[in-house]
Amino acid sequence: MAARTSVRAGLGLTVLTAVAVTGCGGPDETDGAPPRDGRPSASRSAPSSTNSSGSGSPSAKPSVSAAYGSAVAACSDGNCEIAVSAPVTVRFKSPAGPATLSVTEVGPNKVEYTVKSGNGRSQGGAGGPGQGCVTVLRDHGSSNVCGRLDTARPAAQPDAVVIQMTAGADGTAILHIVS
Repeated sequence: MAARTSVRAGLGLTVLTAVAVTGCGGPDETDGAPPRDGRPSASRSAPSSTNSSGSGSPSAKPSVSAAYGSAVAACSDGNCEIAVSAPVTVRFKSPAGPATLSVTEVGPNKVEYTVKSGNGRSQGGAGGPGQGCVTVLRDHGSSNVCGRLDTARPAAQPDAVVIQMTAGADGTAILHIVS
């Protein structure tokens, strides 16, 4: 009888663990954000530090290739793919007017950033192999999700700007901005 009780307790613990891992993290289909795959992300708020130089050009040369290399100015129209390997500030157009994305930290399998658009602010941060964040800016708000991503270009959304940062193992992140 004690064996049955411990088997039931173990089964109950397994079910509770599965429910806790699955949680409420279903796909965010309204904003085109990637579905969560059941793995916990290392998402957290970004620190308030920013690139004070405002130069817009990273100091280290990225080791992965992107459509526009590391040319931050290519993002000013709200459409670009660049490689980022150091803190940088990117200015671009959003549905709420001018927007600023401040990449505050980039490292091996790690990225953190803050986006300011209109009166809104959104933060994203992720760490681990293949981790990253997607932020969707709209005229009256934004959404943000972090987790496992790939470096494929995100889909455009009507009346929105989609920002995707994917951390790389070598300390270079791929930034996509899609209007």
